[in-house]
Amino acid sequence: MGRKPGVSEPSELSSFLETWGSDKIVVVDARNIDFAIEAGDEKTNEYAPIAGTTPNYRPNAVNLPYDRPNKSMDLTPLTTDKSTPIITHCGGGGRGQKAKDFLLANGYENVLNGGGPEDKECWEVFGEL
Repeated sequence: MGRKPGVSEPSELSSFLETWGSDKIVVVDARNIDFAIEAGDEKTNEYAPIAGTTPNYRPNAVNLPYDRPNKSMDLTPLTTDKSTPIITHCGGGGRGQKAKDFLLANGYENVLNGGGPEDKECWEVFGEL
């Protein structure tokens, strides 16, 4: 199947982590905890729980679902520092790219799309953050 368009290569994600340090990076999980809205998210949630649904898992991750119908996401829980390094993801990278584009359009400067747990090579780089 290959990597979805816009998903960063594992080497680019590794360099991003080296540059910024894993303690500074925020991971934006664009999946939806309401599986009635995004049924496919239930599948990836089974082996990679959505941010905020499992205590002490993925300490750098915040769940900010990308709303496809409205082409938006609620950025209220996100830092106001627009230079914060961010890796977006969903299950495989489609909504991760939409989330990345939305963040860039809202002034965030350092954003990569990490794909998601379906892209095992990328997930191995940042999936525990």
